[in-house]
Amino acid sequence: MRRVTTPACLLLAVASMACGGPETAPQPGPDTQGQPAASGNFRGRIYERNFVFTTLSGDSAFVVPWLITAETRPGGVDRRARGFFARGSTWENFFDRSWETPPSRSPWRILPHGSLRLVVGDGEVVEGVIFSEGPRQLELELSGAPLMEWTGTRGQIYRLLEGAAYLSDQRVGGVVLDMTRVHGAEEAAQGDWAFLVSGDSLQMVLETPTAEPAGTPGASRAWARLDFRDLQWPSLTIDWAEVRGFQPARQDVPVSFTITSADDDLGGVLQVLTAQIQAGAGEGPLLPVDALFLVGGTLRIEGGSYPVHGLYRHTRP
Repeated sequence: MRRVTTPACLLLAVASMACGGPETAPQPGPDTQGQPAASGNFRGRIYERNFVFTTLSGDSAFVVPWLITAETRPGGVDRRARGFFARGSTWENFFDRSWETPPSRSPWRILPHGSLRLVVGDGEVVEGVIFSEGPRQLELELSGAPLMEWTGTRGQIYRLLEGAAYLSDQRVGGVVLDMTRVHGAEEAAQGDWAFLVSGDSLQMVLETPTAEPAGTPGASRAWARLDFRDLQWPSLTIDWAEVRGFQPARQDVPVSFTITSADDDLGGVLQVLTAQIQAGAGEGPLLPVDALFLVGGTLRIEGGSYPVHGLYRHTRP
């Protein structure tokens, strides 16, 4: 049996729980334990939990990302949840809510809020994310144990799951990336990441774990599930092959990328098909950039060629 949580329910899903198993928690420091801390000693943290659904077929590709954060501060936790739908040249930010909760010993736990609901199974495992607002309905279904699980150098966790999206009466099968990471609130940007698929043959995660300049040799890495095999590239270079100006932030943003591994076993080019870009607040001449790109392209792996599509998350301080 599954149950859908409501805003009045207890906190249910933790940011780093293992799907299909008992929940486990990141190890927050003493300043995030729900007790008041001296203002000079408090170190806020930002907990991220991202769910990204994409179809396996490039002909009908669409992407549904849910981006959920919780930032600890003296006296409470600032929370935000955003839901997007991207298909073709269209992006829709259908859910964007910010709210506050009291201090918590487990601030990484994600909460339902308003028209955002969670489907929870045994062991408080998140099995679905639902948006329900009047006649508009969109549900992501997460199925079973992870197909693959990878951990980054700073404790990031990436879980690959079978999944489906329900849009009104239509069910579309695909895959879901369940991503977790935590970092200090003083760190302005946490680097880029991407989730790419090529049918049921290839699913890949790319990451640049810190805000390194584009093209920094070896600054990025990748994990892939290729024909049921687990592949990893610990030294990867992702460069911006082409950029355009984003005037609201007075910064350039990439419109195409080149990817090269140190051993030349992985390479390729990604093109931005459509984008959702926001400029952040700031006092300097350059403002922060928060961008979601729907990308497509071709990757070369072990001599084979794979057409891919997916989501590329780009941030700059």
